[in-house]
Amino acid sequence: MPLIVTLDGPAGAGKSSAARALAARLNVHYMDTGAMYRALAWAAMQRGYALENSALIAELAREVQIVFDTGRVLVDGTDVSAEIRSEKVTAATRYVADAPAVREVMKIIQRKIGSECDIVTEGRDQGTVVFPTATVKVFLTASAVHRAKRRHQEEVVRGSGLTFQEVLESQSVRDAADIARPVGALVAAVDAVVIETDSLTLEEVVECLVSLVEETRQARGKHDD
Repeated sequence: MPLIVTLDGPAGAGKSSAARALAARLNVHYMDTGAMYRALAWAAMQRGYALENSALIAELAREVQIVFDTGRVLVDGTDVSAEIRSEKVTAATRYVADAPAVREVMKIIQRKIGSECDIVTEGRDQGTVVFPTATVKVFLTASAVHRAKRRHQEEVVRGSGLTFQEVLESQSVRDAADIARPVGALVAAVDAVVIETDSLTLEEVVECLVSLVEETRQARGKHDD
């Protein structure tokens, strides 16, 4: 049975960095579901599709090939790693990610990936909806101010002119929308380990995650014996 580690949590909690680093430590596949939805939104925009047409976007999700390759995100062979992080794609992704028909297709795709290899996957509903029987479930969170600071620093690196206050306000709106989603809502799985990252470095978070995986593996090994 493949190893599946899910990292869910709000934007800015450090999920992507932690998941990527953990996957590298464990030498397993890293699946960024947020990037998958962004890549799908980008593909729809390139084709001129109406983002509100969930049936059409769901069909596109079945056809388009989204691949993670050494830190890059490829859509049908095209590297879109930078493009999917633009403000335009970020705004468009909401329509794609909120559509039940689209999420159903993406769930099937994500589960297929998880059935074929060991993975660390991160998003909003990985431990609650996509992989309810995951090996290890973690919910990473942090205070609103801490998360906004992290996101603002990322925007500065990208050359964005957004102020900290603008990032904080945008984050608040996004949090409310994520919690209220009709499908794939932001919530910790009942059996998830909740980790508050405010006072932890990335290295400390990863060490904690590695320990959780090792403890679970050992416990399962004893059970199998």
